[in-house]
Amino acid sequence: MEIINALGRRKAAVARVYLRAGSGKITINDKEIESYFPNPLLQFVVRQPLAKLGVEGSYDIKINLKGGGYTGQSEAARLGIARALVKINPEDKAALKAEGFMTRDSRSVERKKPGQPGARRRFQFSKR
Repeated sequence: MEIINALGRRKAAVARVYLRAGSGKITINDKEIESYFPNPLLQFVVRQPLAKLGVEGSYDIKINLKGGGYTGQSEAARLGIARALVKINPEDKAALKAEGFMTRDSRSVERKKPGQPGARRRFQFSKR
């Protein structure tokens, strides 16, 4: 099996996922997933598409992550893995889409407006 690659994005995070047949090893930025994401919840988020299809030990996954924070990075990796799995087997798309793993979450931080302290925050109003 050749290497399948896919892209996942969330907030400011970009994940490039390279998936190939193997033993289930997940490497993120040349580190093991346990050392890159010490929080077990974030590890669970990354592994969700694999668990849904029941293929946890079937593929070796190499992920290059850039930008964003740890939550955005984990969800970007999840989207990238889901897209790569669909490239391998298109019949899996319905199951992954039902769980919401195939949808690019487009919510991001609203920009700060000029002359104000934040995106929506305004300076305190003074009547006199």
